[in-house]
Amino acid sequence: MLKIEDLIPQRYPFLFVDEILSASAEETVGIKTYTQDFLYCQEYLPGKKVIPPAILLESIIQCGGAGVTQLGIFERACWGLAGVDKFSLFDWVEPCADTKMIVKNIKVTHKVLKQTGSTFCNGKKVLEATWLCLRLP
Repeated sequence: MLKIEDLIPQRYPFLFVDEILSASAEETVGIKTYTQDFLYCQEYLPGKKVIPPAILLESIIQCGGAGVTQLGIFERACWGLAGVDKFSLFDWVEPCADTKMIVKNIKVTHKVLKQTGSTFCNGKKVLEATWLCLRLP
């Protein structure tokens, strides 16, 4: 199994996927654990630190890109986010939480990557999104 750093160009402190558990033409499953000292943890609610929703969104997008790369369909493709069609946040994710991301491939070509997915924390859906990425030259 490839390390996540071999699949996508992001590096610390902008790498938000720990591991790809499985990847197929239809679906990618990945995980991310947000530690207590996670750099981007914010106190959005008085006295309560949470992972910013934008970081959760970036995590699932990175997961989808890493999954497609792991399949070996493209030789070292680099994808750029072109747009988010849908984004829903259902709950907060607190530090020390393990998240599981499930990403479905809607359209995969040499130029376009359209995906949709959900993030779960403790078995509960916390995020749902659909996005489009374009292959960078």
